[in-house]
Order: sequence, then structure tokens, then C-alpha cells
Amino acid sequence: MVVLGWIVFGAFAGWIASALMGRQGSGCLVNIAQGLVGALVGGFLFRTLSGNFTYEQHGIFVSMVVAVIGAVIVLVAWGAISRR
Repeated sequence: MVVLGWIVFGAFAGWIASALMGRQGSGCLVNIAQGLVGALVGGFLFRTLSGNFTYEQHGIFVSMVVAVIGAVIVLVAWGAISRR
């Protein structure tokens, strides 16, 4: 059940990040992957900056914001790498 929750969480975070960056039509699997990777990147970034950030301490709203920020960072990095 936890895996299903992460998939839904990742899909929603990836979809929001795609909408913020103006990238539509990526597909559900891409949004899930981007959201999950974004959650990892965002969690690492916020843990590095604050020293004690964990998803368990904060609610779903803060976790979603962190995941979306991470997904936007992933999208920007991917765009920079794939442009050449």
C-alpha cells in the first residue's frame, strides 16, 4: 500500500512540476518517475540545507512542495543536459 501511495504522490508532484515548467503531454509514467526523483532530490536538498528535514516530521503539503521543487530542479537539469 505504501508503494501505491508513493506512485500517486510522484505522479501528482511530477504533473505539477510539468505544469509549472510549461511541459504538457509527458505522460503518466514520466510524471511518476519525475515526481519520485524530484522527491529524492528535494529531500536531499532540504536535508542538506536545514540539517534535520524529514518527510515524517512535516505534513503532506510541505512534502508535496519539497517534491515539486525537486522535480522542477530535475526538469531544469534535464533540459540543460539534453539541449547541447
